[in-house]
Amino acid sequence: MASRMNLKHVDVKRVIRSRFWRDVPLIAAGCAIAAFAVDAFMVSNGLAAGGLTGLATIIAELASRQGIYLPVGFQTIVMNAVLLLFVMRTGGTRYMVQTITGFVLFGFFCDALMPLAASFESVSGDLVLSALWGGIISGVGYGLVFRAGANTGGSDTIAQIISRKTSLPVGATVMAIDVAVCAASAPVFSLEHALYAALAMVIMGYVVDMVVDGGNRQRAAFIVSDAWKDIKQGIFDELDRGCTELLARGGYTGKERPVILLIMSKNEISLVKTIVHEYDPNAIIMITDVSEAIGYGFKEFTV
Repeated sequence: MASRMNLKHVDVKRVIRSRFWRDVPLIAAGCAIAAFAVDAFMVSNGLAAGGLTGLATIIAELASRQGIYLPVGFQTIVMNAVLLLFVMRTGGTRYMVQTITGFVLFGFFCDALMPLAASFESVSGDLVLSALWGGIISGVGYGLVFRAGANTGGSDTIAQIISRKTSLPVGATVMAIDVAVCAASAPVFSLEHALYAALAMVIMGYVVDMVVDGGNRQRAAFIVSDAWKDIKQGIFDELDRGCTELLARGGYTGKERPVILLIMSKNEISLVKTIVHEYDPNAIIMITDVSEAIGYGFKEFTV
């Protein structure tokens, strides 16, 4: 009885009023774009590019050989609904709302837009174009869905279940599942189809990252130098941006001195190197990628 009361007491009103619901049109648009790409370039050309959609493509092909029509979109909705039952306890209300919205809209558009795939008969059979444009367009669609805070279920849900049972990393598990689906499509379609499906999957993942990041990729520089005060002032004067002093101690010398942490754009890397070299040619600079920078001076923080 207590568990039921707790479930009812979840902040459903907060979820309904959240930014997520304002992003539903964007989620719908993303699902429609991804579904169109899957219909026009993937399913129609036998490219099972991982995930539940790829698995549904294989099942639909096997069923069609027996004279049975199994819509790919309907299959993904049923599969995701079953899988969601195993993770709903850990995901919370918000997670369930986001996931259900994503996979229901995607499945609906996947079946509703299937007739439009006939207008792309000119590229049917051209696996290179199908893998290329299928990966790009579906990546844009999925990226919009992820950027809006939703998801379409699939491999991620399966990976969460496996990870809970085995403690395997979710990311590696998702990749293993997608590769397994691509490999399973080889006996059904052909080895060539499976290889092009894997290519489409890689392109899709790259495009998704580009869309989700939204051009907000930054660089982080860690600067170790005895002239840290001059370098810090040079950053203030030349870049007109702040930086952070991290307390550190040399492992060999035992000498305490701050390490400067600076978040910058790609275009500012050369200027930072020039500033550091001007004050200390022997300084150590470590530059790494930052997928997203949120806060004052960068992207506004939103939930």
